[in-house]
Amino acid sequence: MRKAWLSLLLLFTLLLSACGNAADDNKKNNASPEEKKPETITYQSENGEVEVPADPKRVVVLSTFAGHVLALDVPIVGVDSWSKMNPLFEEKLKDAEVVTDEDIEKIMALKPDLIIGLSNTKNVDKLSKIAPTVTFTYGKVDYLTQFLEIGKLLNKEKEAKAWIDDFKQRAQQAGEEIRAKIGENATVTVAENFDKQLYVFGNNWARGTEILYQEMKLKMPKAVEEQALKPGYYAVSLEALPQFVGDYLILSKNGDNDTSFMETNTFKNIPAVKNGHMFVADAKAFYFNDPITLDYQLDFFKKHFLGQ
Repeated sequence: MRKAWLSLLLLFTLLLSACGNAADDNKKNNASPEEKKPETITYQSENGEVEVPADPKRVVVLSTFAGHVLALDVPIVGVDSWSKMNPLFEEKLKDAEVVTDEDIEKIMALKPDLIIGLSNTKNVDKLSKIAPTVTFTYGKVDYLTQFLEIGKLLNKEKEAKAWIDDFKQRAQQAGEEIRAKIGENATVTVAENFDKQLYVFGNNWARGTEILYQEMKLKMPKAVEEQALKPGYYAVSLEALPQFVGDYLILSKNGDNDTSFMETNTFKNIPAVKNGHMFVADAKAFYFNDPITLDYQLDFFKKHFLGQ
């Protein structure tokens, strides 16, 4: 009787174990969609919904947004020439090929899983056959919202939002310290030389303008506000430049172009230049307004305005 009882108990235990294993297998096989990582996501682009990879590994960036992608640690295999020559991106883009929107076969050979460009990118129909292609209109949204949108596109919205919140706090704090040092009414001009022409900039055309004017709340000279604020930039002659330069001058210097204007008496006699209030930056590192560039620009301003 005792042996029979033990046999029944053992059989019952084995049956329970088998049922438990079967239930576990069934649970794994019928896992809810939330437990499985999707291979693609749907991004609401300017031109409608686009199905894009949830974890892109081979991105081609045709203009402007390379730094946004790199800041989110997403690999780039093809990039525009302006981004390629940016010293801030040099290490991360060392293996990326330089491409344009005309290089259809070259882009195809890179086997991208996502292509990003501007709204004026050519051959979007052909590019879309190679990989999901998303374009943005430059300036349609503010510079931080632009990064958030690219964060959404790359399925890294949380990371983008965290950086934005931290950056705004750091930039605004630095702005308070700078205004306390130079005065609330001090004016700052951002200028750049390019192709034998001088330009001054408004508050949303990169070169650090978003930081200086939007986050730090520094003032621009009236002449700059009148001519450059709405279009974003304004071409000026050397003779007219002095009336556009405020108490401080941020010169985004393009060393590949003619810089002889800096040796003229007209330039040297600008009060900001004479007073040692001119800060010269490398234009190639100042062109953009992505997180990598913005961090560099913020450090530049803290160093030159505050000595930090």
